[in-house]
Amino acid sequence: MEITNVSFIGLGVMGYPMARHLKNAGFSTTVYNRTEEKAKQWAAEYQGQSAATPREASEGSDIVFVCVGNDDDVRSVIYGDDGVLAGLKPGAILVDNTTTSATLAVELAKACEAQGNQFIDAPVSGGQAGAENGVLTVMCGGNEDAFNTAKPVIQSFAKAITLLGENGQGQRCKMANQICIAGVLKGLSEALILAEKANLDIDLVVDTLKHGAAGSWQMENRASTMAQDKFDFGFAIDWMRKDLGICLDEAKAHGIKLPLTEEVDQEYKNLQEQGLGRMDTSVLIKAVKAKV
Repeated sequence: MEITNVSFIGLGVMGYPMARHLKNAGFSTTVYNRTEEKAKQWAAEYQGQSAATPREASEGSDIVFVCVGNDDDVRSVIYGDDGVLAGLKPGAILVDNTTTSATLAVELAKACEAQGNQFIDAPVSGGQAGAENGVLTVMCGGNEDAFNTAKPVIQSFAKAITLLGENGQGQRCKMANQICIAGVLKGLSEALILAEKANLDIDLVVDTLKHGAAGSWQMENRASTMAQDKFDFGFAIDWMRKDLGICLDEAKAHGIKLPLTEEVDQEYKNLQEQGLGRMDTSVLIKAVKAKV
């Protein structure tokens, strides 16, 4: 299939630039957002098209991308008379970049198959900066043929795109990603607290450690700002708690426990109760400091 027309549903901090990259890559791009003015703004800024409903946005598109908030948000734009499924042409591919449950991914795959479409669950990692710069990591679950068709289009906003297996496996890989982030931030928080108490120069510590086995994206991009008590850098703990809840539900389905994930989730809950829900995930250091 030659891909010429695409749609993007959801113009948040991730979707807005992701749709821009699709348009700049040469695809005719139609957008939809629940706040219509934002869709009109995007269309004017990038010479694309906006639509009044997800159905209208999807009509005639070869691939429809969705990037909204949670499982219920996805269902609200996919189903119904004005939903994406009602507008998909035969053979079109639905790609969900939202971080959701694997259960929803399987559900949507079946709904697409029932009407002659294909579905790829394709959650992303890399944050707002990754979306802005078109260097996201995309974790996919679905049919290999659909993946191979969609991959060159996804490359418009990604640096790494991997098919992990059947539908749901992309979402499960994203769960592993979020668990890793939680663990790294927990360890980084404790390391910074010790370094500060020992009167080490934090910037020098980061510059030293980032080249070795302790190096990570979180260390390189968040350690210094954590030490400066700055936590307004993108992915909020409100969203991280949603993701960790998905991880814990998946673990329960497999009959296992994730002690560190449970602990970090509780610490984020405590921070939310302090009114810090919109702070980025590195604010975890505040919860760790309260315990030392």
